[in-house]
Amino acid sequence: MAAFDPWDPAFLADPYPAYAELRAKGRVQYFEPTNQWLVPHHADVSALLRDRRLGRTYQHRFTHEEFGRTAPPAEHEPFHTLNDHGMLDLEPPDHTRIRRLVSKAFTPRTVERLVPYVTGLAGELVDRLVAAGGGDLLRDVAEPLPVAVIAEMLGIPESDRAPLRPWSADICGMYELNPSEDTAARAVRASVEFTEYLRELIAERRGRPGDDLISGLIAAYDEGDRLTEQEMISTCVLLLNAGHEATVNATVNGWYALFRNPEQLADLRADHALVPRAVEELMRYDTPLQLFERWVLDEIEIDGTTVPRGAEIALLFGSANHDPAVFAHPERLDLTRTDNPHISFSAGIHYCIGAPLARIELTASMRALLEKAPTLTLAAPPERKPNFVIRGLEGLSVEVG
Repeated sequence: MAAFDPWDPAFLADPYPAYAELRAKGRVQYFEPTNQWLVPHHADVSALLRDRRLGRTYQHRFTHEEFGRTAPPAEHEPFHTLNDHGMLDLEPPDHTRIRRLVSKAFTPRTVERLVPYVTGLAGELVDRLVAAGGGDLLRDVAEPLPVAVIAEMLGIPESDRAPLRPWSADICGMYELNPSEDTAARAVRASVEFTEYLRELIAERRGRPGDDLISGLIAAYDEGDRLTEQEMISTCVLLLNAGHEATVNATVNGWYALFRNPEQLADLRADHALVPRAVEELMRYDTPLQLFERWVLDEIEIDGTTVPRGAEIALLFGSANHDPAVFAHPERLDLTRTDNPHISFSAGIHYCIGAPLARIELTASMRALLEKAPTLTLAAPPERKPNFVIRGLEGLSVEVG
């Protein structure tokens, strides 16, 4: 059996055998290198995502000292200011207030109106890939599609979009386990630059509002809905980061899985009606977000083990999505799987607000590739990113026969 070692290239290449070992050991295990309690079973992960004794933050109830934690270094402050004011890292009532405002942009009707734009853009990107005879699926299709969609929703001009992905990648580096000082420095720099850009854009939109989410947040602020400028900035960064990171990685992880399971790919090419199920199964099979953290606000007990207040719990999404207690033959890629309660979009109050949009984007790009590039093949084995929490590839080289 492989050992759980989130810094080992062999583990990163295929963490799922190590997850099986964790599940066999029990429902919760302490992991000293990160000072976290690992939770690998689907039932526990699902339940704890909804448990209000846990939180994404503790600062709404405790100081760092009261919680037994050390405050972040002062030089990391720009990152934490940006991160800690986004709704993903807030708890009620602040989370409730901000999510209520943002959810207006993600109603089923609003998202449905984006379908023609998303479908058209996916088709254009795949047409270019086909015309070139192939390329990097990540760079040419997976990345530009969701970045353009969320940038369009926010109202970020096309001419300003080049730094968005690099800023996002640098900020998301801080979500890995035990990030290095170099990672932190890049995240701080990206946080400062992204914040300065959005502050200027918000000032411009105050004078010239448009039909976009930033203008909508400004209008809500002006109408008395309590949304500070920092919350507005942090919300925009969160929506951009969360709005494309998972979709980008789900796309390339998914196609790499299909290339490694040619019989499933053949079935999908023969029956495009399988696409919706395929999207769900591929997100389960190689989960783009492998771990989600929670702070223990009030002592809890898991299978006879007491996890004290002040501890941090690591909910292992990748392991939960391969739990044989929930998924028949979880190690198999099965595009016809009907009972598929994967938790790739989380659950509870922090359930991914953009899940419907992500599904539309993944469906659009998959349909476009199946229809316009029916002979798409893998050109070279890909290199996996040296990350654990956010699981993806450095690129995916493909050819169109």
